[in-house]
Amino acid sequence: MGYDIERFVGYVNEGLLCSICRDVLEDPLQAPCEHAFCAACIHGWLVHHSNCPEDRQVIDVSLLRPLYRYMKNDLNRLQLHCRNREYGCEMVCSLESIDRHERECEYSQIPCSNAGCSVQIERRNLDGHLAVCEYRSRECPNGCGYTLLSAEDTQHNCVAELRTELELLRSEMICRVEEAKHEMESRLDSQRRHMVQKESILQNEIEELKSQMSRMMSDVRSLMAAERQHRQELEQAELEKREL
Repeated sequence: MGYDIERFVGYVNEGLLCSICRDVLEDPLQAPCEHAFCAACIHGWLVHHSNCPEDRQVIDVSLLRPLYRYMKNDLNRLQLHCRNREYGCEMVCSLESIDRHERECEYSQIPCSNAGCSVQIERRNLDGHLAVCEYRSRECPNGCGYTLLSAEDTQHNCVAELRTELELLRSEMICRVEEAKHEMESRLDSQRRHMVQKESILQNEIEELKSQMSRMMSDVRSLMAAERQHRQELEQAELEKREL
């Protein structure tokens, strides 16, 4: 649906009216035949029809395009009253800026922010309402720190509330301790597995070094035996030389 034409100040060009709802265009779209519509209106129309409501030419959603720039500029320059005029707002502004104004308008009807309160009140009066709202919250005057709603005042028991709070804190602390314990055990287990793995690797390296040492000792003994044999041969050769 478009903007109610009664809200506008002065003359509104016929070309800026929706061909379906006959109000001023809102989120306008244009068909190839140049008839313009509110986006919500034309989409609703095309659910049950496949032609333009003005001249019956065949159209499809894919053929709809944004409004011509000059028409969009004319539309944005139109002046209209705030929708909260009936509540006392006298603001008149351009269509281009009306949404921004109405989001911040002091005469807008907004819900009370207190949980459980169904009152709708003007934004400018909200602070005054919150100060006396039946559902407003406040801290317990006895110092327990509990947040009270006025409707709960007669049922509030500081000792019971503090006991409940203590139990919750104790449960939370136990959970945190258990989590820390499990995390520490997990870390220790991981470190233990890592140490066992490292020990196995070191043991293998030691065995390999022992094997290398054994081979080296065997080679040394072989060399020493060969050296003795060579010395004996030299001595034998020396004896033979002397005999000769």
